[in-house]
Amino acid sequence: MTPTLKIVPVLLVLGVAVAGCNTTPVAQNEYNDPRYNGPQGAATGGGMVLLGNTKSSRDEGGGGTPGLGVNAYLWRAALDTLSFMPLASADPFGGVIITDWYQPPASPGERFKATAYILGRQLRADGLRVSVFRQVQEGAQWVDAPVTPATTTEIENKVLARARELRSQATVSN
Repeated sequence: MTPTLKIVPVLLVLGVAVAGCNTTPVAQNEYNDPRYNGPQGAATGGGMVLLGNTKSSRDEGGGGTPGLGVNAYLWRAALDTLSFMPLASADPFGGVIITDWYQPPASPGERFKATAYILGRQLRADGLRVSVFRQVQEGAQWVDAPVTPATTTEIENKVLARARELRSQATVSN
C-alpha cells in the first residue's frame, strides 16, 4: 500500500470527528454542582453527538436535558438529597450516583454509604431506586450491618419530593 493510501483512512476518520463537533461554547453545568463537571459538554448539551439526536426529553415530557441519560429532576434531587455524604462517583448517562462512606458525628461507631439509581427519563416514583449500606465498627474492623427498610424508603421519598419541587420551580420560572 502506498503512503498516500495509508493517509486517506486517517483523514476520513478525522473529518468525521470534526464534522460532529458542536461549536456552541460549553457553559457551566446547569446543575451548578461543583462536584460534577463531567466530560466536556456532558451536562450542558455541548460536545459531539455521534449516535442519536439532541432532542431534549423535556420536549417529550421527561424533564431531561440533551446529553443527560436520565430525568434531570430526579438526578438533581438525588444529588441534593445525598449532598451531606461525600460523592464517590456520578454517571449521568447511566443514572448512577455512588457516595463514599459517611460517618455521622453523633455515632462514631457506624458509617453509611448510598447508591442512587435513576432508572429512566420520566419523573415517576418507580424511576428511582436507592440502596443504603451500613457498617459498624468491631474492634479495628468495619463489619456489614443491616439497614432498616424505612431508611431507604425515607431517602427515596425525600428525593422524589425534591424532584417535584424542582419541577414546579422550573414550571413557574418558564
